[in-house]
Amino acid sequence: MSLERLLPRLADPDTSAVTTLRHIVDWLRPRRWESAEAAESRITGLAVVLEGRPELHAALAGKLGAWLRDGRFFHLFTSAGIYSRRGFLKEMGERVYERLNPSPADPENVKDVMFMVFTRKVDAEWVPQVSDAAWLKLLATLFSFSDDDRVQMRDEMQEELLASLELLGIWVAAEELEPAILRLDHKMLDRDSALVALQRELAIYVRQYPLWVSGQIDDLHDDAHARVLLEQCVVEVARLRRRTVNMGTTVALTHMLERLVQTLNRIEQLLDLLHPADRDTLKEKSVALFKQCVGYTAARHSVRALWQQNSRLLARSMTENASHTGDHYIAGSRRAYFAMLASGAGGGFIIAFMALLKIQILERGFEPFLQTVLVSLNYGLGFVLIHMMHGTVATKQPAMTAARIAERVEQGERGRADPRPLAELLVKVGRTQLVAILGNVTVAVTVAMLVAAAYFHFQGEALISPERQQYMLGGIHPWLSPALFYAAVAGVWLFLSGLIAGFFDNRAAYLNLEERLLHHPLLKRLLPRSGREAVAQYLSHNYGALASNFIFGVMLGSTGAIGHALGLPIDIRHVAFSSADVGYAMGSAQAGVGAIALGVGCALLIGLVNLAVSFSLALSMALRARGTRISSPGKLLRAYFSAIRAHPLALVFPPPTAPADDEQQPAADGANAGNPQNVNKPTEADSGSAGPSA
Repeated sequence: MSLERLLPRLADPDTSAVTTLRHIVDWLRPRRWESAEAAESRITGLAVVLEGRPELHAALAGKLGAWLRDGRFFHLFTSAGIYSRRGFLKEMGERVYERLNPSPADPENVKDVMFMVFTRKVDAEWVPQVSDAAWLKLLATLFSFSDDDRVQMRDEMQEELLASLELLGIWVAAEELEPAILRLDHKMLDRDSALVALQRELAIYVRQYPLWVSGQIDDLHDDAHARVLLEQCVVEVARLRRRTVNMGTTVALTHMLERLVQTLNRIEQLLDLLHPADRDTLKEKSVALFKQCVGYTAARHSVRALWQQNSRLLARSMTENASHTGDHYIAGSRRAYFAMLASGAGGGFIIAFMALLKIQILERGFEPFLQTVLVSLNYGLGFVLIHMMHGTVATKQPAMTAARIAERVEQGERGRADPRPLAELLVKVGRTQLVAILGNVTVAVTVAMLVAAAYFHFQGEALISPERQQYMLGGIHPWLSPALFYAAVAGVWLFLSGLIAGFFDNRAAYLNLEERLLHHPLLKRLLPRSGREAVAQYLSHNYGALASNFIFGVMLGSTGAIGHALGLPIDIRHVAFSSADVGYAMGSAQAGVGAIALGVGCALLIGLVNLAVSFSLALSMALRARGTRISSPGKLLRAYFSAIRAHPLALVFPPPTAPADDEQQPAADGANAGNPQNVNKPTEADSGSAGPSA
């Protein structure tokens, strides 16, 4: 729309104030090829034109001013950008219904008017990019009041601000009594928390502010104490969030804590508007709140935005354990390095026999469904056994290490901009992944070849038929078969297994599984207290690991069958099992060193794809969950190569000395979580340390 077409619409006396505002915003909105500077230039142009046409300017300002005097800001201040108190599921349902059958807008409700005026999702992008000075110029151009009207507007705005502030304070205090909050800290009932104290302080402030404005009292009860309590409330909410790591969370609880943060932020914004440091600060805070409300308006009925926000918060709670326990999967010292090598070797030993059992199941010619069930149980129970024996499946590490890296990235984005610690962490992660894979692959290949050779020696025939040998070796060839694509599918399942571990660990903490099992009626009949304590402690600390290992095995075992049934070209390839297949095939064929090396090389390439896919997905999710990103990849790469140049062997072997915090024993797919001594229980002080891991 051009300015020539806009002016007649502005001059039309029958056009409502809301429609007029919508026309102005439609005209200001930059086109797809334009930047926010186009909107600023249009604001300047509109001001010049209206100054040259005083009659049109006066009529427009009078129409908009009359609307603004009657406008109600209460709902804008108390609900725009603040999650509904009805809960996540009800809010999701309400947004879906509003999309299908929207409610009529109230032209006197400023919140509804903003939704009628800022109708495009792109408004949330260009409005914040327009300078504060430009928006203030537009408002000064469109709205002009007499001195009496200005005083009336100020008094009415102060009244709505105070009413909003009082209601938000009541909401904050009420949150403390929510059962989900009290579950995190039941002692909140026994003390005067900052949440309740803030409401009391705001009530005093709201009661005395009008008396001070009207001159009935000389000294204002200022907001200094309220701001101190606000800071204490923020600390309290952060403490409650940390406790969800140990005590578990739900979508509803995550939604509630985020709503509490939003409410506290809005209280601070309203205090800034009521008692600013100076007039310029008032203008700055007002425009900032306006820009935020436009962003909220653009996503007012967005189901996708609500889901993304809540899933990000829930994902963080599910990955928080992993970020702390990821240290156990990062071998910084030589002691931890050799422990990880031994753990990987143990996993490789068991995997060799799992691969043999799978071969035997396939050779027996069971009907498809039974064969799929047996293969899935072989995978699932085998992975559970590896976990219980403190072994390591190398490719299951990325979910843990990725979350730890995301935590370090978040710390860097907060101001610790030196990329060297993150680069050194990446070197340690790569080294640990390498040694774990070497442990898996070398032992799996060696054991498989020894078993095949022993079988040939004692039975006088090959363990595996020549046809099966060719099938196994052809199935891992990188360009004669879709092995690398299948490896990527396995990488996706590896990533999902990490999420499953986080979900079940979170569930165990939320349900207080240890106490439930300790007092279970049936277990009381079967086991003495010491036995129940051992069972309850082990299951609660390893719940996520056991569940994820078994489900991961079922996913691996059923993928090929499901793909075949649906006519889809999908299957899986896993580095450890591919290595064992190479060992059995080569051992049965009594192949030479060159052929063995080629087969192992193909298996390692599969492992590279396994790790690349699972690690990239896990890191991406961990970064999104923390709301951060790697902002300077160039600096990080330079720091990474600098660390390699300083210690080239550090890529494959730790240096002689290592920081004290790296001197911890690496866990084996959650084996460390099974040790109660490594679990940080929540305390009254609650330092926020992590609890049991997956």
